[in-house]
Amino acid sequence: MEKKQGIGFFEKYLTIWVALCIIIGIAVGQFLPIVPQVLSRFEYANVSIPVAILIWLMIYPMMLKVDFESIKNVGKRPKGIIITCIINWLVKPFTMFGIAYFFFYVVFKTFISPALAEEYLAGAVLLGAAPCTAMVFVWSYLTKGDAAYTLVQVAVNDLIILVAFAPIVAFLLGVSGIVIPWDTLLLSVLLFVVIPLAFGIITRKMVVNKKGIAYFNTVFVKRFDHYTIAGLLLTLIILFSFQGQTILNNPLHILLIAVPLILQTVFIFFIAYCWAKWWNLPHSIASPAGMIGASNFFELAVAVAISLFGLQSGAALATVVGVLVEVPVMLMLVRIANNTSSWFVSK
Repeated sequence: MEKKQGIGFFEKYLTIWVALCIIIGIAVGQFLPIVPQVLSRFEYANVSIPVAILIWLMIYPMMLKVDFESIKNVGKRPKGIIITCIINWLVKPFTMFGIAYFFFYVVFKTFISPALAEEYLAGAVLLGAAPCTAMVFVWSYLTKGDAAYTLVQVAVNDLIILVAFAPIVAFLLGVSGIVIPWDTLLLSVLLFVVIPLAFGIITRKMVVNKKGIAYFNTVFVKRFDHYTIAGLLLTLIILFSFQGQTILNNPLHILLIAVPLILQTVFIFFIAYCWAKWWNLPHSIASPAGMIGASNFFELAVAVAISLFGLQSGAALATVVGVLVEVPVMLMLVRIANNTSSWFVSK
């Protein structure tokens, strides 16, 4: 019974709503181009302010649940952090390179020219070297993850990105002196983690002081149950209103690029998830540990691809395909995680 708790009609058919929003987004870009044109004006350092607001809407309910008393105890449970760091930085970028290289240069050799294969590989590597930050709060929320622990996992990941992203990408692509848009990276961390966390802490403190913790947990937090999903769907409409033409112009290559990205996503999730089970971690830590490595920091990957290779490049297209396949695949993994929660020890 507990497994079904909180899963309503809207969440149950979330994959369908996601597909509809992708179609709506592409249609908006095609038939109402004024919409993405206007939205593109509200951008700073390659970060869309409307998208940032919607991401706040997605992760604010998660941040409300962060209890700093529990964060203090995270250091006593380092295993989830260890799994996240090793999978994200010692496994994911290199397996992404290997899987993408195999498909683009060997399996799909007939369909993809060497020049395009090189660009697609670059885009895949950018995705592989940018593990998820903001969106992992959504996946953690959907799998009933430990909010405080997820926050620490994301915070550690953000710090590592600052120093490891450029060297790993440079090494894998054989590029020296790669230019990273640090303003995009730092602004994304500020907008997608720091600001919503601050609002969540302030709100929690005010409500608990005024109404008590019981009211906060049983009444106040439940008012935001559907905000995360609504924010996700609206974000998809905006993203695909910008990228619709690119997707329509390259239908076959979209599919070819998607294959290694999907395989990599599933592969990384199960490595982390099974490792967490082997270490007897609770499901509330195991599922976010798998999700943060499986999903990608696509805002950063898209921005870097555009700045390095250009808006019309194969690298930029590959990062956009990463956005296209990520949500449906991650929703599948969310369902798998929820259906296997009984495999794990209780908290």
